[in-house]
Amino acid sequence: MTALHEAPDILSAEFAENPYPFYRIMRSEHPLIWHEGMQSYIISRYDDVEKAFRDPVFTSDNYDWQLEPVHGRTILQMNGREHATHRALVSSAFRGNELETKFLPVIERNSRALIDGLRDRNPVDLVEAFATRFPINVIVDMLGLPKSDHATFHGWYTSIMAFLSNLTQDPDVMAEGMRTKEEFAAYMIPIIRQRRQNPGDDLLSTLCAAEIDGERMTDEEIKAFCSLLLTAGGETTDKAIASLMKNLLEHPDQLEAVRADRSLIGAAFAETLRFSPPVHMIMRQPSEDVELSGGVVPAGSTVTCLIGAAGRDEQHYTDPETFDIFRDDLSTTKAFSAAADHLAFCLGRHFCVGAMLAKTEIEVGVDMLLDAMPTVRFADGAPAEAGVFTRAPTQLWIDRTPA
Repeated sequence: MTALHEAPDILSAEFAENPYPFYRIMRSEHPLIWHEGMQSYIISRYDDVEKAFRDPVFTSDNYDWQLEPVHGRTILQMNGREHATHRALVSSAFRGNELETKFLPVIERNSRALIDGLRDRNPVDLVEAFATRFPINVIVDMLGLPKSDHATFHGWYTSIMAFLSNLTQDPDVMAEGMRTKEEFAAYMIPIIRQRRQNPGDDLLSTLCAAEIDGERMTDEEIKAFCSLLLTAGGETTDKAIASLMKNLLEHPDQLEAVRADRSLIGAAFAETLRFSPPVHMIMRQPSEDVELSGGVVPAGSTVTCLIGAAGRDEQHYTDPETFDIFRDDLSTTKAFSAAADHLAFCLGRHFCVGAMLAKTEIEVGVDMLLDAMPTVRFADGAPAEAGVFTRAPTQLWIDRTPA
């Protein structure tokens, strides 16, 4: 069958403005694209992206050049026993009892402080006043780092995210990312050594003390994990809050349903992860030749998996271009576990270790925002999304004046 459209260029200005129509073309006509500029194969169908996340033939070796230069070597690059051990060392802090007892109060305290700060501001940009600050503040607090350094962390996080989403390999962005890595290490390593000597009741002390079969994380590994936590835990939750609020404001009936029944916040988050995920692409590298829709990808190639396209695959979801928190083809109960039926947290052995932390932050933050805003609407129309690698509204001006 002859394609009706040329293969879209994901680095074009038109794609950056609105990728969704191009995602449709890719899924139906160009499920496998070789992109010369990115030196990567691009896949867009749900089944192909799911395979890239689940099938062990797809490795995360690409992170050696993609993440390691700015973070150091992280858990995302590990495989086998090393990965299992390191995941076990860090994961207990992000689920169950530890999350509930130790970090829920931290999340509530940080949410409340930010919301108290925006009560007298109307209209207010929810992105600037809340979304970009909340998850970073929570992580800084969880690690037991000084509140006075929040602004510094915010600067580092912005620089690292620019490095990771630098698809055109801009040398200035790369240099800034490398400088951030050095600054972050100079800041963190002395604090890590101090915590080893004088542990407290914080996540950093937990990471310093964690031990499995006599194995502990090195100072460098803890520093790399904190760097990863700052970006993976900051950027994704920040953009998810902005997109979730935008989606609800664009669907007033669903907003009112969530306002009336706060247990629906989880469903609104899950649907946002499908409909407008914070991260639109994740890369993988097959260790041998592998067949996908549209052809064979050679061993050692970089494969760019388009989560934003897969989440709207008409072969997998009914009416995928519609935001619907009540849809019956997306399970809220499984949405934050490795059995999720969306792809925004990845799947398989590299399923996002912070999924439950993100869910808790969203549930607490959105619940408190709705309490603080009995009436809310866009101040000047629905905001545009921006970004290719990660994507969300950069501003979300809202008006709380009663209609």
